[in-house]
Amino acid sequence: MKLSPEKRLFITLSITLLILFAEVLGGLLSNSLALLSDAGHVLTDAFALGLSMIAARISKRPSDYRATYGYQRVGLLAAVINGLSLLVISVFIFFESYHRLISPPSINTSVMLPIAIGGLLGNIVMAWILGSGHHDLNVKSAWLHVLGDTLSSVGVIISGVVVYLTGWTYADPIAGTLIGIIIISGGIRVVKEAAHIFLDLVPKGFDVEEIAKRIAELPEVMGIHDVHLWSLAHRRVSFSGHIWVHDQKLSELEPLRKKIEHMLGELKISHILLQFECAECESNALYCQIHSEDEHDDHHH
Repeated sequence: MKLSPEKRLFITLSITLLILFAEVLGGLLSNSLALLSDAGHVLTDAFALGLSMIAARISKRPSDYRATYGYQRVGLLAAVINGLSLLVISVFIFFESYHRLISPPSINTSVMLPIAIGGLLGNIVMAWILGSGHHDLNVKSAWLHVLGDTLSSVGVIISGVVVYLTGWTYADPIAGTLIGIIIISGGIRVVKEAAHIFLDLVPKGFDVEEIAKRIAELPEVMGIHDVHLWSLAHRRVSFSGHIWVHDQKLSELEPLRKKIEHMLGELKISHILLQFECAECESNALYCQIHSEDEHDDHHH
């Protein structure tokens, strides 16, 4: 579906609010924890989608004197909040599941099942609208909310069928617990991925030593140091490095710069900063530094 991320999020939010109203009402009428647990997840979905819509709009703002890298990490902040909200709702579900395992209440499956099936259909539509391919972690976190809720709806339906056929009411709090586990795993995954970017760690799938080695193996390059590889935002990888070359004019380095940028561009690195330095000067300075450090170590030993 060729819609902008904001439009996808708006349509999904509208459907989410309808499902939320139906599941809260149905959960109260049927006395089903599984359905109320799913409604709790849907509530976090609505919050996540609304937050994602705001973040998607703000992150499109161009860079300025306050944010020289732009506002792309606002989406990451939204993803962290969304992930943490999943963890919080899971705690409440586990708490209520424990009480219902001790004293399981009667459940009206004739009310529970139709609403659960409607919720499942709505979640399938939302998952299809958002799609599984995402260019930012913000939309991905919203999609994970919806995907987790789709799995939750399946759990609610299965528990409803078990209660209806066997009268075994323990199926309801057990389903609620499983839904909580699904929710908490999705939350941890989103928070970990966002934290990875916030800490400026090397993006997954990249080997910084291998990249530096490939650049150093170019015939025009004498060496490379002070290499950094990080993400400005989800799938927005940046690279910086100091390149040792023979003493030459800056204009003569243009072909080498383009060659390195092309190499890095093939690796899906979008932001590249290269600094060229005189290899002879740097190597002498490096020798002095190593020599000084050796003397310092000998003095301690």
